[in-house]
Amino acid sequence: MPLSVVDLYRDILPKTNCKDCGFSTCLAFASMVVSEKHPIENCPHLSADIVEKCKTELEKQYSSGKWLKKDMAEDALKWARERSASMKIEDLPDRIGGKLIKKREKYSLELPYFTDFIIISRDSITNKDGSELTRWEQVFIYNHMAQGGSKLPTGKWKGFIEFPNTVSKIKSMKEHVEKPLIERFKGKSGELLIAARQLGGLDLTDEIRSADLALLFSPLPRIPVILMFWDENLDDDFEAEVKLLFDESILNHLDIESIMFLSERLKQLLCEPLGFEQK
Repeated sequence: MPLSVVDLYRDILPKTNCKDCGFSTCLAFASMVVSEKHPIENCPHLSADIVEKCKTELEKQYSSGKWLKKDMAEDALKWARERSASMKIEDLPDRIGGKLIKKREKYSLELPYFTDFIIISRDSITNKDGSELTRWEQVFIYNHMAQGGSKLPTGKWKGFIEFPNTVSKIKSMKEHVEKPLIERFKGKSGELLIAARQLGGLDLTDEIRSADLALLFSPLPRIPVILMFWDENLDDDFEAEVKLLFDESILNHLDIESIMFLSERLKQLLCEPLGFEQK
């Protein structure tokens, strides 16, 4: 019979909270075994027979997905791939940019991505050197393909909150994008400018004078993003602030969830210490 967290804790584990497994309690260990496939043999107080019986039952429920913790990135990637499955590679340049590459009668798309290129084929999306993109990157690129849009940027900019159906995402934008950028670069606007240039960012501060820094990024050919940065001013009791602006055409290319994924990736690339130090 399946082993729930309670079953494992109540009927199998010693309930001594000895910490020999590396967890603070037997219940915490049980939760990891059931929901995240943590090896049950890591409890040193179970006999070999008990371990083998439990592993047999656990493998059955793992294969069925019962009680396993959801892998949100994998679920999102599977859905995005399904959305884009009907897209023809040959049709993509006219819609999202890039150029076609033909090898052995099969097409792939070489698409500019920040300062480099990605390769989109029928079965995968990789960096030009063949290395994998993160799963969330693949999600918003597959969704970009599937969205079906072909509009060119208009040059009219909107804040995230100005787009429909973003109310539930405003908090996530603040917590996962704006706040980390503020914490990383407040009092360090020069470092933000250097990090931005490494990502191909253009300094538009002289043209957009309403912020201390206005930085234009081109993550993908038809999806520009502007980062507005106001540094802290202790004399005026003014706290640092960050806002991302998107071309009004972005919903033609990405859904709201994918805009969030793209924003988080931009934040990660700007904040990565190695990315800042290498150049």
